[in-house]
Amino acid sequence: MEKVKREQKLGGEIIHITDSNFNDVVGKNPLVLVDFFAEWCMPCRMISPIIEDLASEYSGKVLFGKLNVDENPETAERFQVFSIPTLIIMKSGEEVERIVGFAPKSQIENALKKHLK
Repeated sequence: MEKVKREQKLGGEIIHITDSNFNDVVGKNPLVLVDFFAEWCMPCRMISPIIEDLASEYSGKVLFGKLNVDENPETAERFQVFSIPTLIIMKSGEEVERIVGFAPKSQIENALKKHLK
């Protein structure tokens, strides 16, 4: 099994998700937000600080992960991610919500709160 890379940002942890560790990371955590992104994507860069803030605010309640679609095309294809950024909220290993494109913090936070109950 691949060692999971962890990134500390503003008190929150963001996991680097790959094709090989996706099922393991998502399956072992009750609520996960996966940010499908690419380095060259400007809206992805714009949403990144929002994800970092939320990772800090929801530390211990939601696991946040980033998956680079250029480096991990199998998972992006499996979830039919055709536009980036795409945020997928997974609950108990199943997709429960998807946000495509840049979204304000309030929209992402409202989506998370719905599934924390």
